[in-house]
Amino acid sequence: MTPLVVATRELPEPSLSTLEPDFRLRVLGYTPSELELAAEVGEADALITLVSDPVTRRVLEAGAGLKIVANYAVGVDNIDRAAAAARGIVITHTPNVLTDATADLTMTLLLTLARRVIEGDRMVRTGGFAGWSPDLLLGTDLKGKVLGIVGPGRIGKAVVRRARAFGMTAIAYGRSPRDEKDPDDPPRVSFEDLLRRSDVVSLHLPLSEETRGLFNWETFQKMKPGSFLINTARGQLVEESALARALDSGRVAGAGLDVYENEPAITPALLDDDRVVLMPHAGSATVETRREMARMVVEDVRRVLTGEKPLRPVTPEVGTRGERAARGGGAL
Repeated sequence: MTPLVVATRELPEPSLSTLEPDFRLRVLGYTPSELELAAEVGEADALITLVSDPVTRRVLEAGAGLKIVANYAVGVDNIDRAAAAARGIVITHTPNVLTDATADLTMTLLLTLARRVIEGDRMVRTGGFAGWSPDLLLGTDLKGKVLGIVGPGRIGKAVVRRARAFGMTAIAYGRSPRDEKDPDDPPRVSFEDLLRRSDVVSLHLPLSEETRGLFNWETFQKMKPGSFLINTARGQLVEESALARALDSGRVAGAGLDVYENEPAITPALLDDDRVVLMPHAGSATVETRREMARMVVEDVRRVLTGEKPLRPVTPEVGTRGERAARGGGAL
């Protein structure tokens, strides 16, 4: 029988349509729960998922014929990798392609905070702009400020490259040694030193048991007063209630968030705070990036179902190369 590919959602074309007529294709078109996904994979040979799809042990056991789970993302924390490995199921992801898009959004969030763009836009639209004045909507310069990168991997280094153009200097916390030959690889400091010195703290870590809730009230108390927090990595790195408290206390001057602790739900206190800039998990959301991600996913599905090795496999024991690079090598 012709192999069946189940995709939880449509992807940018040309991608899924290129699988036909060589393979049967079923697109769910909705965000499935664990039980719903388990019910859909019974006959599947390949499963194409988003990072929001719960590919649990139950789902993998329900897919008796599954050969590959191709995740339309760099991170794979939505997949039970140990269960997949035990069943001989290949996991693939989409590394490298979204580095620049995510770094661009990181800088967008920072610039929006520093120059109070959201507040200014709202002021003009609601008739609050009565003319220029010396103290109107004062922001802060980036030149001369210190950027602290937590997880100096590909995306973190790409952010450093952009920040340097604005006159910022960078430091980083990560377990891998600094590459002295790479001008975008910042000097390493301790976590506490980074928090104390940084005017901007930017998160570029994968989610793991070690990093979950890393930015809690205790962490925020160690940050430089008046600093900014940017998170374009994983929402559960940050305890949102603690962030709201840190904003109220003035310890944190503003936050730019693209991901959320209980996504898509957002802590109400953050929704009502003008010092917080919010984006809908759009780090990779450019036409070019999303199309290339789709091409990668489909390519690896086709390769596995035709007996070839995938080009972007995930190693279950140590995580993806992308995850290791994101945290600067090794487990944080």
